This record gives sequence, structure tokens and C-alpha cells, in this order.
Amino acid sequence: MAVKMRLRRMGAKKAPTYRVIIADSRSPRDGRFIEEIGYFNPMSDEIKIDAEKAKAWIANGAQPTDTVKALLKKSNIVD
Repeated sequence: MAVKMRLRRMGAKKAPTYRVIIADSRSPRDGRFIEEIGYFNPMSDEIKIDAEKAKAWIANGAQPTDTVKALLKKSNIVD
């Protein structure tokens, strides 16, 4: 099972918020997921990600998407 760290879209039309989730790479964007580790609000540029859980999932082999990788770098979780 290939595990990805990616964003799940939430919020209203034209006012998105995103949750950072751990999911199987074959599941749909807003479908089934394993764990929620944080959120991102692009309207207010607010990022909150649980650093310990993120590092643990990366150590276990979860691959972050490009966008999540940028958010992790911005939050100083990953170099």
C-alpha cells in the first residue's frame, strides 16, 4: 500500500480550507483517509500541522505531495 501525505479540500465555494491527511494513494481526493494531521487555510495563510505525527509518517514511508512538502518546509518541520 502506497501511502501519501496530501490535502483534502473542505470549506465553501470560493473559500477553500484544506486538511492535511494521510491516505492510500489510490483513494480519491476527498475520500477515505487514514489520519488527519493538520490543516491549511489559504485565505488567511494559516498552517497548523502536528510536527511529531508528520515526522513519524515520513519515517514510516509516507510520501508528501509537492504542495504538502512546501507546507512542511514553510512550517519548519522538514528541511
